[in-house]
Amino acid sequence: MAGRRRTARQVDLLDRLVALMAAEGFSGFTLDDLAGRLHCSKTTLYALAPTKHELVVEVVKQYFRNATATVEAVVDPVVDPGDRIAAYLGAVGDCLRPLSRGFMDDLADFAPAAEVYRHNTARAADRIREMVAEGVAAGAFRPVHAAFVGEMVAATMFEIQRGEMFSRLELTDAEAYAELASLLGHALAAPIGA
Repeated sequence: MAGRRRTARQVDLLDRLVALMAAEGFSGFTLDDLAGRLHCSKTTLYALAPTKHELVVEVVKQYFRNATATVEAVVDPVVDPGDRIAAYLGAVGDCLRPLSRGFMDDLADFAPAAEVYRHNTARAADRIREMVAEGVAAGAFRPVHAAFVGEMVAATMFEIQRGEMFSRLELTDAEAYAELASLLGHALAAPIGA
């Protein structure tokens, strides 16, 4: 399906698959299960992807397409550099909120879907790096190495995704992103009078 535009019905079906898999994970579903739960035919699912594994990858990609649009819509109207980063990380946390532990565990265990997650996490870290660089250039942040900050954010995001942070700290992914936003906000703040 790469390069081919999806119909509105297919996009709606992908969004419904995102909601279902986000809530329950995906390893336990067969295509028959999915067709039954979504009241569609297996042929309809095969039009999205030829196998269950490829369908899972398409669902994860759809999740990230939707999440990226949502996050950017939250960030776009925000002007202050520090508030932009906080809004960005807060919106990422909000987008992660519906992802069940079962989904995150299945994601970690299925390399092709985990690669989609890693790729999008790297893009998110690049976005943070851009915002940090803009804030430094505008004098809103103290001079820091923006790429290093982006890498540190990416490392934290990957840790959040792996789920081990939750087991150690009893923080949900969304709470971990809120803490990351707070930490960055304080770490980047330009000294008063600077």
